[in-house]
Amino acid sequence: MSRRETKFYLKTIIIIVFLFILFGYGIFEIWNYAKGPEIVITSPADGLAVSESLIFIEGQGKNTKEITLNDRPIVVDETGNFSEKILLSYGYNVLELEARDRFGKITEQKLQIVYK
Repeated sequence: MSRRETKFYLKTIIIIVFLFILFGYGIFEIWNYAKGPEIVITSPADGLAVSESLIFIEGQGKNTKEITLNDRPIVVDETGNFSEKILLSYGYNVLELEARDRFGKITEQKLQIVYK
């Protein structure tokens, strides 16, 4: 194999590898866009009746840029986990969590808690 052929094959391989990487990245971004943000609430359960007015809402956000609880931003760590204290009113309470991803897609989840 001549030096010229070696250069040609090397350039071809580099271009093919680059195109595969570019294609893989594009698929990854499209998948995240199509999937949208997710909210998983681990505690408390929906419809729970509690006897204390102060509760912790814990969970995880996936593919999120920001998460709000009743239109108030909450702190999320690097892995998407969050834990937020909230003071309940006596009776029926509806807590609304909203997650937004970097593409502007929004996912909402409502949590109903009864404080007795």
